[in-house]
Amino acid sequence: MERTEMPKPQSLEDVIQALHRIFADDKVDVDEVQALLESYQSNSHEWLKYAKFDQYRYTRNLVDEGNGKFNLMILCWGEGHGSSIHDHADSHCFLKMLQGQLKETIFNWPGEGKKELTKKKETILQENQCTYINDSIGVHRVENVSHTEVAVSLHLYVPPFDSCHCFDERSGHKKKVRVTFTSKYGERVPLANAVSQENN
Repeated sequence: MERTEMPKPQSLEDVIQALHRIFADDKVDVDEVQALLESYQSNSHEWLKYAKFDQYRYTRNLVDEGNGKFNLMILCWGEGHGSSIHDHADSHCFLKMLQGQLKETIFNWPGEGKKELTKKKETILQENQCTYINDSIGVHRVENVSHTEVAVSLHLYVPPFDSCHCFDERSGHKKKVRVTFTSKYGERVPLANAVSQENN
């Protein structure tokens, strides 16, 4: 069956509505979702209300919960901020750059016993570029390597998850961490709920 061509989203709201249509059923067409995100041209007037920065760490800001099918969020990266190396709890993870650039480093899964993680691929993601990862591809770290520019990225997780594993690059040792939000729908969450998060 041929897929009907989706209209190009004119706004972030169009993207959100299209995602709700796409995930009305339970299948995930990675190419379709990636094409949708790639066709959206970043417009800071549309996402600025969700972009909450923190001086000390990157932030995760919830935009839409997708009726429980997905989480759409905006991550804000100050100069030099980065994630730990982490998995995605069997979720599909899409990342689209909205502003600035980020470096993504994909690592092979650690083998048995204590082993240093081996790098698989490094990519510099520029504004409006999109990338995709799931646990079959590997684990990754995302970082803003700039010391002068902030970065903002749009992330889509299907299905949503509230914990994942972080990995030590030198030993391959993993630990389970809870993931939290700095803000929801443009409003900051109380600090007690926004403990340091490790994934992106």
